[in-house]
Amino acid sequence: MEEIKSKDQFEDVVSNSEPVIVKFEAGWCPDCKRMDMFIGDIVEANQQYTWYQINRDNFPEIAEKYAVMGIPSLLIFQNGEKTAHLHSANAKSPEQVNEFLESVK
Repeated sequence: MEEIKSKDQFEDVVSNSEPVIVKFEAGWCPDCKRMDMFIGDIVEANQQYTWYQINRDNFPEIAEKYAVMGIPSLLIFQNGEKTAHLHSANAKSPEQVNEFLESVK
């Protein structure tokens, strides 16, 4: 999963005509670390998306713009628009993440 390191890079990523998933996270977040333990298999199984991660603390204005209130959160973007959002409260297990991805197909 590639890390987004600038606002311009974020804008380029989410403007893609193909759907992309951006994982909002932070280094201090225990739930983010737990997600890191299982997200690799999910990324492998869902290669129809390009996956990115962004440190929410480094880009609070982006998190606020897209209503990221908790982390980890997974947001799907296509053509510059947020098309789906898995809030942190529902992103605690591989089952929850897989259910979310199934629901947006």
